[in-house]
Amino acid sequence: MPKTKYEVVGSREVWEGHIFKVRVDDVRMPDGEIVEREVLTHAGAVGVVPLTADREVIMVRQYRHAIGGYLLEIPAGKRDRVEPPTECARRELKEEAGAEFSNLVELNEFHNSPGYSSELFHLYLAEVTSIGEMEPDGYEEMEMEREIIPLEEALRMIDDGQIVDAKTIIGLLLADRWLKA
Repeated sequence: MPKTKYEVVGSREVWEGHIFKVRVDDVRMPDGEIVEREVLTHAGAVGVVPLTADREVIMVRQYRHAIGGYLLEIPAGKRDRVEPPTECARRELKEEAGAEFSNLVELNEFHNSPGYSSELFHLYLAEVTSIGEMEPDGYEEMEMEREIIPLEEALRMIDDGQIVDAKTIIGLLLADRWLKA
């Protein structure tokens, strides 16, 4: 690992929204030049692969404005700044899938886009014990449908290009690997 030094010599917040903030850092590069780096700061997020006893995955189809269309995804959401990832997983699974679970297995954590974002994503597998009413938050109820799909079919949907959401692809593949271990 290179031991070059990058030093933040200045920083300013330029925008704050509901989901993230944007700041611009002045960074002294190893050669001494100072350059600007834009950083999207994010509280982090959690995703859950909710699996039934019959190896079916509870997924949600929802509208994503940034791409102008609907995606099939695992339940996921932004953490409150002080909320433990496991509590966020429980909350998101209830809101988006109407599901309760008995066991939560940490599959992995990863940075979605470390070139510009601080977001750390926590990924879990949940062993679902019951499926009830969804408890959507805000506008989610207008844009979200629950779908229950056999895991093997969901994996084929990745290969067929029907599932294109990164967290969902990672979650389904890691859940499948965990189940086969």
